[in-house]
Amino acid sequence: MTMYAEDELLPISALQHLSFCERQWALIHLEQVWSENVFTAEGRNLHEKTHGADSENRPGLRIVRGLRLRCLRLGLVGQADVVEFHAAQAGVRLDGADGLWRPYPVEYKRGRAKPDNCDRVQLCAQALCLEEMLGTSIREGALFYGRPRRREQVEFTPALRTETESLTARLHELHAAGRTPTAKYGRKCRSCSLLETCMPKVTGVRKDIDHYLAKALEKEP
Repeated sequence: MTMYAEDELLPISALQHLSFCERQWALIHLEQVWSENVFTAEGRNLHEKTHGADSENRPGLRIVRGLRLRCLRLGLVGQADVVEFHAAQAGVRLDGADGLWRPYPVEYKRGRAKPDNCDRVQLCAQALCLEEMLGTSIREGALFYGRPRRREQVEFTPALRTETESLTARLHELHAAGRTPTAKYGRKCRSCSLLETCMPKVTGVRKDIDHYLAKALEKEP
């Protein structure tokens, strides 16, 4: 099995950007472009609040915040918002705790659940990292959305695992290529913090013009 080196690891958070839009991912992670809007500010504040809280120990439950993650098999590195460890009949052993504990990752998101799988893929990637780090299998986790203030349980099905691993492979492919994809304007562009930088209507049109001119030149005698 091929394993990535430490200096080849890419951030788990990039999967959410890549799943949303390949061009957004490239602008952020290749060109180092970032622009704050109300949505990103709310998300940043939520994560800072979550990571800043202390870990907790309760009967049958241990809560770890800001746990560092990595997966050499997939070439990923990152940080979990929260990993809950529930006392269970089967699981992993924890330092200073008796018995076995079942890991349960929880990712915090502002707003509401999205229609696509971009958040679920990010959570699944965290679970895959935990599985490699702890030598166990993780069946499910949760996404906590700030707008309805409730959790959405996420089952790490074979289909979601395959989607996550395929997107990770695409992430490494695009990172190695080092090129920013052209823009494709759509409804989701209106909520993107990089709308003014990306200019999808302009760059997308430019691509169409270039394609038209190239075709026209081919037809000239």
